[in-house]
Amino acid sequence: MTRRVLTATMSLTLLSAPAWAANRDMERLQIQVSTLQTQISDLQKVAEENLKELKRLNEQIAAQSAAFQKLVQDRRAQDESAQLGLKEVTERMSDLAERLQDGHSASAPAPAPTGGATFGGPSTTSPTPSAGGAAPATPTSPPQTLPAPRELYSQAYADYARGNYDVAVQGFQEYLRSYPNTDFSDNAQYWIGECLYGKQKYAEAIEAWNTLLRDFPSSDKLPDARFKKGLALERLGRRSQALVEYRYVVDRYPNSEAGRKAREKLSAP
Repeated sequence: MTRRVLTATMSLTLLSAPAWAANRDMERLQIQVSTLQTQISDLQKVAEENLKELKRLNEQIAAQSAAFQKLVQDRRAQDESAQLGLKEVTERMSDLAERLQDGHSASAPAPAPTGGATFGGPSTTSPTPSAGGAAPATPTSPPQTLPAPRELYSQAYADYARGNYDVAVQGFQEYLRSYPNTDFSDNAQYWIGECLYGKQKYAEAIEAWNTLLRDFPSSDKLPDARFKKGLALERLGRRSQALVEYRYVVDRYPNSEAGRKAREKLSAP
């Protein structure tokens, strides 16, 4: 009897051993799964934080890029104004030199008259009265002078920078009427397009830039005009034509700032 009990006990022990081992394996797997879930959760948090930081950095880069673009634009305007001022000073110096030369010629002594009165004698000449005793005609007033090129251009650009687009357009148009062939005439035509673009008159802005392309084919404003023309076309819903302008800028002016912006436009979805 004792032998039977012992045999049964040993059989139960052997049968329960695999179940106990299986429970241990199950617990170990559960611990591993829990650990993995915790690690995945931590990784997701890190990814979310990295995404937020990347977004913040992108916004910061965009803001810095916009500030840099404004700085470049302001610097370009200052350079244009300085060049125009230098040209104006040179023209004034040339005009002053001509006036001094004319004054020197006028102040030279007149040659002594030959014949007529003897030295020291009374003059035999007298002023001839005008016919009918009328008074001599008064000199006409000098024509009204135009504003200096630098002053006119700088004022128009200042109005553009302040957002006074209508006044700026009038100023640039007056500059073109008064000084159609200066080094800054093409710039004035370009900024007319920018003013119209700022007023959301995209079709008129395109016409202004087309005038620049036609009348000033060697202007250094052509890359910017072509790119901005593409933007205006997109605003009008004519993207296929805008892409033509972007490709032209990239092909003809690949190293310009306008070329870089055009490449970004072409790569955008």
